[in-house]
Amino acid sequence: MVGEREEVLEAERWARGIEEVHRRIGARFYRSEPRQRALAYLKGLISPVERKNGWQLAEQAGDATPDGVQRLLYNYVWNADLVRDDLGDYVVEHLGEAEGVLVVDETGFLKKGTKSVGVQRQYSGTAGRIENCQVGVFLSYATGQGRVLLDRELYLPQVWSEDGERRREAGVPEGVRFQTKPQLAQRMVERAVERGVPFRWFAGDTVYGSDRKLRRWLEQREIPHILAVKSNEKLWAWTEEGPRQVRADRLASQVEEGDWARLSAGDGSKGPRVYDWAWVAIRPLREEGQGYWLLVRRSIARPEELAFYVCYGPGDTTLEELVRVAGIRWTIEECFEEAKGLVGLDQYEVRRWEGWYRHVTLAMLAHAYLAVVPQQANTGSESKKGETGIGMQA
Repeated sequence: MVGEREEVLEAERWARGIEEVHRRIGARFYRSEPRQRALAYLKGLISPVERKNGWQLAEQAGDATPDGVQRLLYNYVWNADLVRDDLGDYVVEHLGEAEGVLVVDETGFLKKGTKSVGVQRQYSGTAGRIENCQVGVFLSYATGQGRVLLDRELYLPQVWSEDGERRREAGVPEGVRFQTKPQLAQRMVERAVERGVPFRWFAGDTVYGSDRKLRRWLEQREIPHILAVKSNEKLWAWTEEGPRQVRADRLASQVEEGDWARLSAGDGSKGPRVYDWAWVAIRPLREEGQGYWLLVRRSIARPEELAFYVCYGPGDTTLEELVRVAGIRWTIEECFEEAKGLVGLDQYEVRRWEGWYRHVTLAMLAHAYLAVVPQQANTGSESKKGETGIGMQA
């Protein structure tokens, strides 16, 4: 009986906390009914309900049918982008740090059929193969206080962009045109800058590192970045013959054995991620005090396995700093795992554009709440870290 009572009290405490978060977004709902529906939805997302789909969220809210849930996701008047902005303010208030790192990556949402907006057979990192799925591009935010998903865009394949009938059926807005994943990433970084999100670095995998337009845009705006690239990526480098485009693996061949340093890129699920690391100055820049490097990672067990990162940042940046940020890039995968496992990021049953953005945004808000609460509860009590929620460390 005592254990059951403690569980009830704990559930009530978490429910009160999400009510405080809900008050931040209350003004986005012009009528009381959708406002209360949003609160019930958030409570359902952080509840122990096994599946966060329409029926189970409705049952959690005490409804006999999922009609109310569907009205929230489809019919009521509210703007998910404004709620996304509220989410950003909440995250910055509680987790924001000047040394923060923005990380971009995509994740797949496996779907059946052809009706769900943006669905097609495409590569899903979640499944590790080509599947029938939707793909969302996300921007995460990692600091010493925690890591959360900050922004999102649904990737609309070109075949969808050019199919007027499918667009109308799925409710794709008229102004939406095909954009590559790096272009979607740029939009989200622009929004973060405009809203004053404090960060020092931007990081991403080879999908984004291989896009020269994105790299050039980041450099022009003096946004320090560490982006993974493939071995055959050609980079402008200063050579004995002058500036040339040189493959990443050719640049890495300049590294001598004594140049490698064994460093940890942070803790993973199996302990510290320790590799051998080296860096090569690529070329001088017009901007005084800035640097451009190729960072190389080498497996200790298999020295022939190399990974490459193109890096731009302050000229006094150290190798240890580049390695630290390269390691933080992996935290977005942990955000995906947590958001899908804890708040049902991928458990929606919607087919239309607006429904996708509404569910995903509320799930991101619920996930951010689970990240913030442990930090609030554990202020001045480091020994309790991780006991209440996801207790994150970047």
